[in-house]
Amino acid sequence: MQVNTLILGAGAAGMMAAAHAGPNTLVIDHAKAPGEKIRISGGGRCNFTNMYCEPARFLSANPHFHKSALSRYTQWDFIDLVARHGIAYHEKTLGQLFCDDKATQIIAMLRAEMQQAGADLWLKTELKGLRQADGMFIAALDRDGRRETVSARNLVVATGGKSIPKMGATGLAYDIAGQFGHSVTETRAGLVPFTFPDGRFKDLSGVSLPARLSTPRASFDEALLFTHRGLSGPSVLQLSSYWREGEAIGVNLLPDVDLPTQLRDLRRTQGKRRLTTALAGLLPGRLVDHLAGQLDLSANLGDLSDARIAELTMHLTQWQLTPQGTEGYRTAEVTLGGVDTDGLNSRDMMSKTVPGLYFIGEAVDVTGWLGGYNFQWAWSSGWAAGTAIRQRL
Repeated sequence: MQVNTLILGAGAAGMMAAAHAGPNTLVIDHAKAPGEKIRISGGGRCNFTNMYCEPARFLSANPHFHKSALSRYTQWDFIDLVARHGIAYHEKTLGQLFCDDKATQIIAMLRAEMQQAGADLWLKTELKGLRQADGMFIAALDRDGRRETVSARNLVVATGGKSIPKMGATGLAYDIAGQFGHSVTETRAGLVPFTFPDGRFKDLSGVSLPARLSTPRASFDEALLFTHRGLSGPSVLQLSSYWREGEAIGVNLLPDVDLPTQLRDLRRTQGKRRLTTALAGLLPGRLVDHLAGQLDLSANLGDLSDARIAELTMHLTQWQLTPQGTEGYRTAEVTLGGVDTDGLNSRDMMSKTVPGLYFIGEAVDVTGWLGGYNFQWAWSSGWAAGTAIRQRL
């Protein structure tokens, strides 16, 4: 069988590319259904983009590579597509847009766009071999137990990264990149919880509060969640993409509170009040109990010296913690790193050395913040590749 374009991966980027690549396009995926990451994202409601999407909120060895695709197919373009399909949505927080109903609406929308474009989809289909001959990419496939051979003028690799292996994620994109002479940058788990040894925060499991987490390279003001394994929540997931093993993170438990002023005022007006009681008005009670064993919070407010207030402020706003590691690809939302952008054309995502070979989505060394940014990269990079292929017909 011969097609114009073979797309590996029926995820967000792959389906988006198929919707724009023109006729005689085939998408294959080993899964039983397309868009499985879309289906489970956002608690089943899919955080499909972010209103504040901008290049600075993406990580890459080349901080300029993603600008072209993101500027030519923006969040507003995808929002318009969602609206045209009658999908109701809402902003949750910080520009994050979610479906009012189910994430499967986004999958159905992409499938409808693919159908309209004339793209075919083969599920339960595995790639068994790949080679290039006479300017064509020749793929040996196992289609639900049947052997198939497909040749294509264009090959689009949209197989994602290594995150969430239980859903079938692999490093296939990196293997294909290497096969065709492309470099792959260091890959690691991103948007992932931190772990600590010996159940350090087990007694705090389930406690959540607003906090500011930081490394020398980044700082995020969002919710912090204590778990039986360590730390999670949006602030942790965001920071994990900037953290390196062995590095301490700074935790400000009261980012919006002038603690010295509050404690001095309370010392003057409520001197007989317990310090733990006062802190429990600012922090979750279980967290105060946990800290009491480390910071000696047994005093009354009236007994606090200015020096002691300064010391408490430092501990509560500059808490230094060193994670043992992260939960890894098992729970990571994305893979940091990937196919080196130096080998790709930023306008159309095509290889600079192998005409007709494209890499898009999470497979590429472009990773966005938590909050819809990675889906937007999938839409933008898929659109860029698909549109370029159609224009070359």
